[in-house]
Amino acid sequence: ELTGSDVEQVTVDTVGASWGQQISQKAETALVVFLIVVLLYITLRFEFRMAVATVAALVHDLLIVIGVYALFPFPVTPATVIAILTILGYSIYDTIVVFDRVDENTRLIGRKTRRTYTDVANQSMNQVLMRSLNTSITTLMPITAVLVIGSFLLGATTLQEFGLALFIGVLSGTYSSIFIATPLLALL
Repeated sequence: ELTGSDVEQVTVDTVGASWGQQISQKAETALVVFLIVVLLYITLRFEFRMAVATVAALVHDLLIVIGVYALFPFPVTPATVIAILTILGYSIYDTIVVFDRVDENTRLIGRKTRRTYTDVANQSMNQVLMRSLNTSITTLMPITAVLVIGSFLLGATTLQEFGLALFIGVLSGTYSSIFIATPLLALL
């Protein structure tokens, strides 16, 4: 009545718990398949140790975002799922940049040097550290703008859901590629 629409044109759709459970199961299956594909690709492109370290960093990133969402009961929406997928891609990219440098520098081991693999991994991380930090900072600036302006000032809740997951994920992805993936690679 308020909108002036004909009553026959109004429909109501509800989503039940079984639909949410189906979506959750499919998301879990897709995540497992995704991690296996990442493991295979990085193993073929680089080596198995790098693939294990990358997947460990991805699991870390997922746990951090899920943990924040569990600690503070934020709603998980399709925008959140999209942001999590974006985070995984971002984290893989950041880790691959480091591992590509490790791969280049390991070719120099044994040629007139007595450096260990750990030394090479550390040197490689130092060589790309500023690039990783600069990329993360320039990524966080528009995400922060989306969070502050889009969600809090303009009240767009979808932007808040998307921006919050992205913000947490980019921070976590940067941390994991520097402090988890590379040290784990050196340890392996």
